Parts: sequence; C-alpha cells; structure tokens
Amino acid sequence: MSLRFAYYGDDFTGATDTLSALAGAGLRTLLFLGVPSRNRLAACGELDALGIAGAARAMGRDAMRQELEPVAQFFAGIAAPVLHYKCCSTYDSALEVGNLAQAIAVLRHALQASTLMPVVGGQPNLERYCAFGNLFAAAGSGGVVHRIDRHPTMSCHPVTPMHEADLRRHLTQLGMRQVEGINWRELEAPSAIHSLQQRLQTLAAQAPDAVLFDVLTDEHLNTIGQALWPIAQRERMLTLGPSSVAQAFVAAWKSLNDWPIHDTPLQDAGLAADTIPVPVAADAAPPRDPVFVLAGSLSPVTAAQLDHGRAFYTSVSVDPALLGDADRLNALANQCAQLLCQGQSVIARTDQPVAGGPDTNTVAQRCGRLLAAVLARAPEVRRVGVLGGDTSSRAVQALGVWGLSWMGSLSTGVQWVRAHADDPRLDGLALMLKGGQMGSVDILTRLHRQPALPTRSQT
Repeated sequence: MSLRFAYYGDDFTGATDTLSALAGAGLRTLLFLGVPSRNRLAACGELDALGIAGAARAMGRDAMRQELEPVAQFFAGIAAPVLHYKCCSTYDSALEVGNLAQAIAVLRHALQASTLMPVVGGQPNLERYCAFGNLFAAAGSGGVVHRIDRHPTMSCHPVTPMHEADLRRHLTQLGMRQVEGINWRELEAPSAIHSLQQRLQTLAAQAPDAVLFDVLTDEHLNTIGQALWPIAQRERMLTLGPSSVAQAFVAAWKSLNDWPIHDTPLQDAGLAADTIPVPVAADAAPPRDPVFVLAGSLSPVTAAQLDHGRAFYTSVSVDPALLGDADRLNALANQCAQLLCQGQSVIARTDQPVAGGPDTNTVAQRCGRLLAAVLARAPEVRRVGVLGGDTSSRAVQALGVWGLSWMGSLSTGVQWVRAHADDPRLDGLALMLKGGQMGSVDILTRLHRQPALPTRSQT
C-alpha cells in the first residue's frame, strides 16, 4: 500500500471534511468507521490516504484513552509518513472532554514519530484564521469574524467553551508542557521555506510538545506543507489540526510535483468511485424518494438552515429525555417512518435542553438509535442528513456502516458521502453530515434535490 497520509477524525463531520480535502484532490481515500481489520484493508485495494472517524471530541478522559489506543496501534503498523489527529477548526476542547493534549499523548506513546509535532492553526476556506497564535472564526458562512473567546457560539459552547484565544496557552492549559509558535510573517519572508526548515530543525532539538503555525491564507498552507514534507519523509510525523493539515500537504505535493499516479480509480468488488455533481441546480425537480434529516445541533446557523428548508420537509419534534424510554423511541420512529413511507421528507428536530435533562453525549447516542430505528422501518429512504457534529458521530456509528467515500461537497465544510456497509440495504446510502456551524443557509434545499444512490443489489 502506497499510503502517504493517515488521520483520525475526532468527530464524523470533521472526518468527512478531511476526506474531501484528500479525495477531492484526486487521492484514493477511504474513511473507515473504526480501525479496519487487515482483511478489510486488503479488500479496499491501493490507497493513498485513509482516515478513521471517531467520536473522541465528545469523550471523557478514560473513554478517549480506550478509543485512541487501538488507533495508535494501527497507525504504528502502517507506513504513512504523515499521521494526523484531526480536531475541530475551532479547537474547542476541555480538560475532561475531548482533551487534545491527552489525545496527542496517547498517540505519541505508541508511535515512533519525529520529535517535531506541528499544529496548523487556521483553515481559511472555513474562515478560520490564526494570527500571532490567536484563533479567529467567522460566525456562519460569510459572517463576522470573531476572536474565538468572543465568538457568539464557541465562547459559550455547552460542553467545551473556548475562553482562551491563544492556542499556545489553550494547549498548555490542556496539559502540554511547551508550545512554540511560528507567526505568519515568517511564512511570507524571502526564502521562507528554507528558513522555516532551519527554524524547525532548531526547534526540534529543543523538543517542545508542539509547534503552532499561524495561518491566514492558502499560500501559508502551501509554504507550511513544503517545509514539513521533506521532514516527514525522513521521519514519520504526527500532526494536530483541522483539515488544513491535509490541505497543506496536498498543496505541497502539487507544488513539488510529488503526486501519486493512478492506473485505476478507487474500486474493488464492494466500492464505487462514482462522483455526483453537486450542488444540483436550484430549480431541479427533487427525486421521488423521501429524505430523512436528524437535527441534533442547536446552533443559530443550523436553526436558520432549518427555517429556510421547512417548506420541503415535515417537522417532527424530538424530546431527547423521552428517547431514553424504548417505547417512546419506537413510537417516534414509527411516526417518522409512516410519513417517509407516504413520500414526505422529514426533519426530526431535537428540542432545547432543559435543566436536569440528559447530557449532550447521551442525547447524541439516543439520536443515533432513533436514526437506526427509522431506517429499519423506512427502507425507501436513500438520502439522510445529520446536523450536528456529535450527533453525526453517534448516528452513523449506530447504523453499522464500516466506511465512507467522498462524492462531492454540498457547501463549504458540508460533504456528500457514500456509505459502505455489509448490509445491502444500507450500502450506498447517501449521507450529508454537517457540523452545527457549517453550511449555507439553503443546505437542506440542496440535500432535498440531490439524487440518491442505488443499493448494492441494484448495481
């Protein structure tokens, strides 16, 4: 296997964003929903990149360790020169939930990686920027850019609020000992790549826990990638950051003309490399099969998207507290399935939390069980949208799908993916997995007009 890039995504929506960065650039890439067995990996043929989608972002310390130790052992046994822990582009993380410092420590313990551990601080295509170590993010696509500790959503996130904008301080508060920084002026200096490589060599000798790179532009990513790739080829490299890590290396490979050449596309007996042109025209007639949307995100961006798309869907209210009762869950699944079987597209939308109600992780798990129950009762559904990062992770895990391949982007940061499953009924299910802050206001309209994929028995 000619792997050059492997990553773990700490939630499913983020993992599909990195999948798009790699597969969209032409690399043969698969996203596995768990550590793949040797037989599964061998059956997928030659890959340039692979990912493992997980849910560590929403996990406590013990659960995170149990989640990541098998991933670390798997990474230790493959030959990819770049290993990437993919975190959210807002870097929201807390001591007891989704701790990025702990995640890196677990991976480092098992890997023989270089002493240099780069952290890529921004992702311009998602309007995430890092300047002099401080992270900034737009509030919705094209919205006002805020310093992350003043962001209207991330500064008051219910689980992992960001109260520190300086990512160096943020990571040390999570448990890293020393985090150095390379600011954007160094990325624009004459002979920046050569100067960076010399600087990185000096920093590696000092053995800091991490080196944070400012990012303001795509050109910065290209410079970072060109500086890092020769080091990774000599000594495999562990990296931390959003999908901009993959973007940096992709840009570097193109600039250096170091690009994989394929005789055959991504394919085997159970995989298809079909790509659907997305988005479709706004006036296109929607397919006849109904769409099921599970909305777990409570962000203002998602709320606006739900309001915009309500003309195309029947809305069903979901009280997460009631989903803990099997009879109530089955009743709700029957209600959704009945509407779907009548040809109506449905949004199951979670209610606002109340004091004393279930925590966000429990809500996400219950929503996952609801999705599985609805699809079992409504096999007509071939298109599914899940809104919310944690909800997406738990929902797809509940389906028993083993992998995802990329088909296109419905909007910036919102991917259209194909499910791969041993169950023929689920194989080929078309999924839109969307983080709460991501996507255009008309994203549900775009989903409603996308064609479905055939099941394996129909291909």
